[in-house]
Amino acid sequence: MVINRPEDKNTVEFVSYTGKYPNLCRGVLTLKINGKTYTFGCAQKYDRFWESGGGLDRNYNPTIEEWLIDCDYLPKELVKYADQIDRAINENIPFGCCGGCA
Repeated sequence: MVINRPEDKNTVEFVSYTGKYPNLCRGVLTLKINGKTYTFGCAQKYDRFWESGGGLDRNYNPTIEEWLIDCDYLPKELVKYADQIDRAINENIPFGCCGGCA
């Protein structure tokens, strides 16, 4: 077990998310990272970097899986916090997939 590594300190705080079922993927996400507030998504300064891990099964029924975080879309200065961002999102936003993106 590694302790006292800077990444181990909780520097990412979930503030809010406006996405609602059945369109959970399309909300505005607000996080506080090292005391600075960031907003992501629909017409915000930063683009959306998350998507539902769910999809459609063979019978076109939506499946529910944890959120996926794509580091290629995170601002470069925030990539080092990807694990904490992933945890904040998956612990605070309900899983869901409407099937519209599949």
